[in-house]
Amino acid sequence: MVYIDDHINDFDLDAALLELTEQRREQALRFRHEQGRRTCVLAYLLLMRALRTEYGLTASPVFGYGEHGKPFIVGHPEIHFNLSHCREAVACVVSDRPVGIDVESVRQYKDSLARYTMNDDELRLIAEAERPDVAFTRLWTMKEARLKLTGEGIRNDMKTVLGEGRGVFTTVECLARNYVYSVCQE
Repeated sequence: MVYIDDHINDFDLDAALLELTEQRREQALRFRHEQGRRTCVLAYLLLMRALRTEYGLTASPVFGYGEHGKPFIVGHPEIHFNLSHCREAVACVVSDRPVGIDVESVRQYKDSLARYTMNDDELRLIAEAERPDVAFTRLWTMKEARLKLTGEGIRNDMKTVLGEGRGVFTTVECLARNYVYSVCQE
C-alpha cells in the first residue's frame, strides 16, 4: 500500500521529533536544513501510519540495514517497505513482498542528463512526449524504484536498469503538486 504526503510544512516538527525512535531522531537531526529534517521525519511518520493501518503494529519500528544499506524492520521480516522524499512530497510503501518507491520533483529537462542515464528507446519516448520533463521524471522514478527494490541504489550504468526484467511498476504523475512517483514490486 502506498502512502503519500505532500504537505511537508503542515506539521509541528518539534512535536513530531518526540514521536520518533532515538535512531530515527538522530538521523533526522543530521540534516542541516529544516526541509531535510521535515522530509525525514514525515517519511517515518508515514511508515508508522502504514504499519498501524496495514499490520496493526503500534510500536515504533527500529531499522536494521541490509548488505547495500536497504532498511528493514527489526523483528518483522514479513514486512517490506521503502521510503522516498523530494521537495514536494514524501512517499512510503509497505508490502508482504520486496518493494521500492521513488518520488521526484519534476524539474527542467536536461538533455545531457537524459543522454547519460537513458537508453535509446527511453530517449525516444522522452523526445516524443508532450512534456519531456515529465517523461524523464517518470522513467527516472521507475529506475530508482527498481534499484531500491533490489537494495542496490544508484549505480554507474543507469541505462540498463529497466531492461533487467525484475518488478511490476505503478507510476503516478501529480502534476498539480509537481511530482511523480513510481512503485516497483516483485
